[in-house]
Amino acid sequence: MSMGPIDDLYREVILDHHRNPRGCEPLVDPDVSAEGRNPSCGDEVTLQLKFEGDTIARVGVLARGCAISTSSGSMLADLIEGRTIAQAREIADAFRDVMHGKTFPAEVDLGDLEALEGVQQFPVRIKCAVLPWVTLLDAVLAHHEGRTPDPVNTEGVNDDAAPMSVSIKENE
Repeated sequence: MSMGPIDDLYREVILDHHRNPRGCEPLVDPDVSAEGRNPSCGDEVTLQLKFEGDTIARVGVLARGCAISTSSGSMLADLIEGRTIAQAREIADAFRDVMHGKTFPAEVDLGDLEALEGVQQFPVRIKCAVLPWVTLLDAVLAHHEGRTPDPVNTEGVNDDAAPMSVSIKENE
């Protein structure tokens, strides 16, 4: 049952990203490739990034799983390609905060991610929505540290919507 026109619009945005995912072509020679899993739902994501300096020049998101996870990965590809690493981290942190009950920050362009705001009402589904984003954070951190990313899973996300402990600190 629909709760109104805005819910119908958000549902269509999510389904569009799920059915026609952006960034779903594997990158030929990525600078970093990271794997993420959501054991509670079975979602899996492989995130590939190609950098030009501190800019994310190309993004490949190979997602398998529920509509929330795959659409979140598609939205990630749309939002971060062409942005700096700092901008991508800012978007990831803002989205993570929204998933844990905070409001959308006016100063951060979250694009179609606004359509996933309702997920915060279903704590177990938060893991689905944040999977591509925690995988991104780990991929960027691993690249920054010059190491291969470890597989990521969403077990650090509590069903009670407690914040995750994944963050990146620059060594400056």
